[in-house]
Amino acid sequence: MLAFVLPILAGALVTFSGAARAQSLVTAIMTNPLTGLAIDGLDPVSYFTDPAPLQGLEEFEYEWSGVPWHFASAANLDVFRRAPEIYAPQYGGHGAMSMARGFLSDGDPRLYTVFKQRLYFFYSAGNREAFLLAPEHAALQGEERWQTLSKTLSTR
Repeated sequence: MLAFVLPILAGALVTFSGAARAQSLVTAIMTNPLTGLAIDGLDPVSYFTDPAPLQGLEEFEYEWSGVPWHFASAANLDVFRRAPEIYAPQYGGHGAMSMARGFLSDGDPRLYTVFKQRLYFFYSAGNREAFLLAPEHAALQGEERWQTLSKTLSTR
């Protein structure tokens, strides 16, 4: 009997520890899995100042919340350094509509909106459209759920 039960218990422990590791890999700030850069290396300030987000440059790198961020210019880096919480995407870049619905999804830095001077990313164009139907409600729901969900995420 012991020979039968031990392999089952060992398998369960491996599965549990794998799940725990996987959960800890989900970070509070979304990063590119290959480069480790926040928001795929796009300049977060440029979402507010340009018609489309600009690619950041390695020479203008700044680490905030344990993650490297790139900027298109020294001026944008300086603006971000002074108030990163204004320019960084809400919910660490996780999908805003998913957050409003109570779960995490990857946000795509190319699917975004700026609402009430805050940057929101979305998993899909459909999620962005759903958010824009009632942005006030979705943003409030997302903020409430982020308070709980963010505590389960790794800071790096």
